[in-house]
Amino acid sequence: MRRGQPTTALSGLPRGILPLVAVDLRRVSVLEGVRAALATAVIVALNEWLRWPPLSIAALAALLTCLCDPGGPVRRRLPPILTFGLLGALVSVGFGVLRNAPLPLVVPLAAAGVFCTLFARAFGQAGQQIGNLLTVVLVLALTRHISTAHDAAAIGLAFWGGSLWAALLTLVIWRVHPFLPARRAVADAFRALADLAGDLHDVLRHEPTNEARWDAHARQQRRRVRETIERAREALLATVRARGPVSSRAAQTWLRLEAAEQIFGALIGLSEQLASSRRCDAAAERLLRLLRPLLLLLAHGIERDFIARLPRLERAAAAIAATGDNAPELRATAEALADRLRLAAVLATPEGWQPGTPPETALREVWRGAGGRLRASLDWQSEVLRHALRGAAAALLAFTVTLGWPTSYGHWLTIMLVMTMQPYVAVTFARALERIAGTLLGGVIAAALAAVCTTSISIALALFPLAIIAFAVRPASFGLFITCLTPLIVLLSELGRPGESELTIAAMRALYVVIGSGLAVGAVLLLWPSWEPGRLGREMAAAIVAHGRFAAAEIAVLLGDAGEEAAGRARRAAGIASNNLEASLHRMLIEPRAQDARLTAALTIDAALRRIAGRISTLHLDPGPRRDLAAWRAWAAWSEAASSNLAAGAKVPPRPALPAGDALCESLLRIARQIDVTAGALQRLSP
Repeated sequence: MRRGQPTTALSGLPRGILPLVAVDLRRVSVLEGVRAALATAVIVALNEWLRWPPLSIAALAALLTCLCDPGGPVRRRLPPILTFGLLGALVSVGFGVLRNAPLPLVVPLAAAGVFCTLFARAFGQAGQQIGNLLTVVLVLALTRHISTAHDAAAIGLAFWGGSLWAALLTLVIWRVHPFLPARRAVADAFRALADLAGDLHDVLRHEPTNEARWDAHARQQRRRVRETIERAREALLATVRARGPVSSRAAQTWLRLEAAEQIFGALIGLSEQLASSRRCDAAAERLLRLLRPLLLLLAHGIERDFIARLPRLERAAAAIAATGDNAPELRATAEALADRLRLAAVLATPEGWQPGTPPETALREVWRGAGGRLRASLDWQSEVLRHALRGAAAALLAFTVTLGWPTSYGHWLTIMLVMTMQPYVAVTFARALERIAGTLLGGVIAAALAAVCTTSISIALALFPLAIIAFAVRPASFGLFITCLTPLIVLLSELGRPGESELTIAAMRALYVVIGSGLAVGAVLLLWPSWEPGRLGREMAAAIVAHGRFAAAEIAVLLGDAGEEAAGRARRAAGIASNNLEASLHRMLIEPRAQDARLTAALTIDAALRRIAGRISTLHLDPGPRRDLAAWRAWAAWSEAASSNLAAGAKVPPRPALPAGDALCESLLRIARQIDVTAGALQRLSP
């Protein structure tokens, strides 16, 4: 068994059938558990003192806000957290007021609301998290009848206040850096590459004809670098499984690791060339002397999450590329190394947010990206649209039953139905098993706690360790998270309904989980079912081809050879392909024994395609006349041919010459580098 793979005694079972048993204890985060527990416990304790009912809504808002936190730098975490708090307050008040309307009006509007919350996954991982949690807020809001402006203001302010408290705790008071272990592992890979370059320089300078020394260098240094890169890959894969594959931080780290992989390959080729030939020793010695400190500088910047002295890095990369001017044998290697170093250096911030970018330009790029994702998902081929329609149809039926014949815990049926349902049959079935098994086991734990916690104070005290455990194991196993979350919800429900038996609450929750999960599986089987096996490879190929056509279409518009409508169609097709690839990645990450080689290649390709799309969009920034039209048309043809070849498993054709004296050449170079990254990732999948 490969190191780092979750272990299970049931490893012979079909993949995804029993994901509950796939537990990777390395992903347990006690600090996140304590932080989330503190966010909720403070408000629960305040409620015990003030006895103000809206504080229970504030405690729920704090709990959900902790779930909403995507991780990463504050500037990227703040928008989704604040967006969730604001939208959660509006949904709580709006649907609470709507509950007073006639049922024939409430039910379709509530189903339309579920469609909107589920469709939010079109905006990526953060949108999916916000949408899922807003679905819970919406369903719970329909259990309240808000009839006065005073009640509406109290509920809205309580939700917003609870969310702000959780945001303050997570972003300011107690920050957690979930990608730090992955960054450190990738930085270690660059340090190992620096040691490899340094050792190769020493051999070349002092013992260029000692074959035993060349053999020792190849045996020892290459093994160490390979082991370090694989450890970094495992650390990053574990983090991405817990945090999601399509965040900006995940894309940034994957591409840096891919750059390290390709630098390693170039250094291996250089050492083999130097071991067999003495014709370019002087140029190679200069190249290696420049390379080692540059790799160390990159390693330091990656670990600190801030790469300083970018102009110095660019000058050093240019000097490395120039070493091939006097040694034609080294030209290809020198240019490849310089390209990969630039790739690792410029990934400090997402496209549109580089230092010095005017705020209006950055906001325009963000708005443009969001609009492109929205348009791309409003297509029947989009899995996001079909999933949102499926969820709305199922919610329409659930709301008709639970709102038409209301019971104390009927809202759990709708929540379980909508939250268990996933875009694909296999994933929905896996989620149903996890929820049912976790809820039944959690109900037993809740019943045991009920015998001990008989007062409000004892229940409040029990909530703190329960929340710690639940949020600590959430990255390790969704099934364990549900198991620990169930007694937490049962005790919170008992606080909101004093005098209600915990056994009754646990039994009703288990009943509604079984019914709701079963209905979710039935709905995904009946309403436009989608099956996963073999889909990831097709999605990768389709996304690569779509982005090549997108680049060609944008260049055609730039040259006046085509209209904006053609570029819009290509942009939309690329957006749909990217969304479908990301959805496939999410499904594969749930599988407890996913193929790591295919998964890491797909994650790298997805990250590279994101960068390609960003650079293509920059071609709009300079719509002026182009001088070297033939060179631009050659690049358009090359982009389309390169992507088609990659999708078909063929080699990428040689790059054409850059357009002379054009300010947009840098965008073309960056697109070409990302195509090279994609080719390298695909090459590792070849038999």
